Amino acid sequence: MPDSLARLARDVVSCERCPRLRDWCREVASVRVKRFADQEYWGRPLPGLGDPRARLLIVGLAPAAHGGNRTGRVFTGDRSGDFLFAALHRSGFANQPTSVSRDDGLALRDCYITPLVRCAPPANKPLPEEIAACRPFLVREWALLTEVKAVVALGKIAMGFLSLLRDEGRLPRRQAYRFGHGVAHDLGHGLRLFASYHPSQQNTFTGKLTPRAFDAVFKAVKRHLEKENHG
Repeated sequence: MPDSLARLARDVVSCERCPRLRDWCREVASVRVKRFADQEYWGRPLPGLGDPRARLLIVGLAPAAHGGNRTGRVFTGDRSGDFLFAALHRSGFANQPTSVSRDDGLALRDCYITPLVRCAPPANKPLPEEIAACRPFLVREWALLTEVKAVVALGKIAMGFLSLLRDEGRLPRRQAYRFGHGVAHDLGHGLRLFASYHPSQQNTFTGKLTPRAFDAVFKAVKRHLEKENHG
């Protein structure tokens, strides 16, 4: 039977590969925090979200303990998601600027979002072996998202996406790709990687990442996609 995003989503949600992460997600879902004490938490791994024919792939790190781990959708219900979806709406990739629950009507246009790690990690820090354990899901996703021409890596760790292309033989093994906000790399065959600071509170509250600087990344993505469309 051929693979599909629906089958992948089912496999992700039922995954139990990382005991530390699964225990943490369940604990958070059981104990909860005061402001969400009346809500039922998702408490399971999260699949990607978006348009199956997307030309833009956004790669994040992991769900937030009281964001995606609560709502059951990536970047939904937390400050990082608020910042991200507002930018996607301004750039035309989302039909609305907010993402608060799985049934809030959000739809992504020409865009797909996925995390490197599908479970919320303690202190937002997944271990290298946990990133490796989740990698097969990203490999399958990449194979299914056949229209992608732009990848936005949210944070330096998300640049690990490049290892997929190295394994495919599309990129040199030893070539380094510098991370920096707004830095872009041509990956060949019309594919381009755009690096961005992660829209975490640590970056947005301190002004390290501003709406204007974030918008600049998606404007560069749009220019690239328009160029590819007319190429």
